[in-house]
Amino acid sequence: MTDSDLLAARTEHWALTLTAIASVTGSKDEADFSAKLVDLLRASAAFAQGPDAVWTVDVPGGLHPRSCVLGLVRGEGRRTVVLTGHFDIVETGCYGELEPLALLPHRLGPALIEAIAREPFDARSARAAEDLRSGAFLAGRGLLDMKAGLAAGLAVIELLALDGFEGNLLFIAVPDEEGNSAGARHMSQVLGAIAEDLSLDIEAVINLDATGDEGDGEVGRVVALGSIGKLLPSALVVGRAAHAADSFRGLGAAALAGALAAELEWAPELTERTGDELGAGPTLLGMKDSKTAYDVTMPARVWMYWNVMTHRRSPEDVIDAVCDAARRSSARLMDRLAERAAASGAGVAPGPVDVVRYETLLAETAGANPGAGEALRALAVELSAGDLGLPDQCRLLTERLWELSGRAGPAIVLGFASIPYLPVELRDDRVASRLGAAVAGAAAEIVERFGVGIGTIRYFPGISDVSFFGQADDGQVAAIAANTPQWQGIVAGNSSFGAAGIPSINVGPWGRDYHTRLERMHTPYGFGVLPVLILGIVRRLTDGVAQ
Repeated sequence: MTDSDLLAARTEHWALTLTAIASVTGSKDEADFSAKLVDLLRASAAFAQGPDAVWTVDVPGGLHPRSCVLGLVRGEGRRTVVLTGHFDIVETGCYGELEPLALLPHRLGPALIEAIAREPFDARSARAAEDLRSGAFLAGRGLLDMKAGLAAGLAVIELLALDGFEGNLLFIAVPDEEGNSAGARHMSQVLGAIAEDLSLDIEAVINLDATGDEGDGEVGRVVALGSIGKLLPSALVVGRAAHAADSFRGLGAAALAGALAAELEWAPELTERTGDELGAGPTLLGMKDSKTAYDVTMPARVWMYWNVMTHRRSPEDVIDAVCDAARRSSARLMDRLAERAAASGAGVAPGPVDVVRYETLLAETAGANPGAGEALRALAVELSAGDLGLPDQCRLLTERLWELSGRAGPAIVLGFASIPYLPVELRDDRVASRLGAAVAGAAAEIVERFGVGIGTIRYFPGISDVSFFGQADDGQVAAIAANTPQWQGIVAGNSSFGAAGIPSINVGPWGRDYHTRLERMHTPYGFGVLPVLILGIVRRLTDGVAQ
């Protein structure tokens, strides 16, 4: 059996084995996955150097105790490459009656084809059925995103452990990437100390996450030399509540929020392009008003938050752009309402809308009310102990600050409402250059052996754990922290927040429709080409070929 055949067989074995183990984000299954993975690794000959070769690191927070799983295979010297990825998956309820098969790819595929045939025609589903019938794709929750990536990493580690190699390999599997990246965030803070204790010099991190491709695989067969950033700007929109029969004397927060939502959707000033790489346009992810039951009073407040992807744009740039959009949209709405009031003979003119950042309102309120800061800190601690998501925790803290401020609406309070993901790139330094050269050499080898090209992109297009391992501008964190109401809860258990500063790339499988019941992976690449590509990169780094 050739190395390629062995890698393909072991990758498929690991992929199916890991996929069969439930690990939905936030569930007890996710928490239990770590111990099961530890047992599997210790049963592998690759990690047979002793019981200390595999261990866990506890992750702070969460409803269930979670752990990262680490496995170290030593070769010669201190030079070390980290192979990492997340083991949590998104929910399986979308499979409906096929949910019992969601984690069993070879059974799910035929059942899914039959189910699609019974349903009204849908082009997307029909494409999935065609892919599955071809034999080139395999369905299964978490197979693509991203247990096949972990599997390829483990197959490479097993082969190198069998052959012997220079350097060391550190495998790290983390929880919670589909939630708040608690696993990778914690590892980024403790990895340096772990490396020092074990006498390791970490050269690079290879993340193994998946890429989507609706075409022939050219878009999916890539190595990402960095990862896109993500911010979640938020707005508490405050109107002037009034009875519906007295609407001219009030201002509905929902109308004000609607104008802002329309202004920011796909806004070009918040959409980044680097060369041919286009980041996703900003989009509204959540919007809710303050009413808890029906009545005929206008909503007093509306909470909103957006997904904004970044390449080089700073958090200051993002919140400035949102502020400008809030001022434009509210001014236009006020002008329109004034015209309508005049046309109807109501004789009223709505006042201007105050647009203010969270940090500005906090400083103003704390100056006038010395107890405000402590009241907010106490609420933050209480919310951290509950089960609300971060956007809702930030909503409640922003609403409380608004109440403590004593201000009256209309107003828009802007901030951030969740974990930031910093954009990362390979810096122009010696180690990063070696990593780039290793990628180029391994990609050239793939062309020779398999006849397919491997592209490189500057930014992995979806948020990823690379943001916490890679080389990022940690100077961006201060502006985010100042305007994130629940920052105290985000950094709980960590001494700081930021990237580990290690040259990091993403190399993973490709497929289609992840996070849906149609999730499927291209197997010739995922089981065949991908592990050989990873092996080529690792060998060039650990053996010192890429100088």
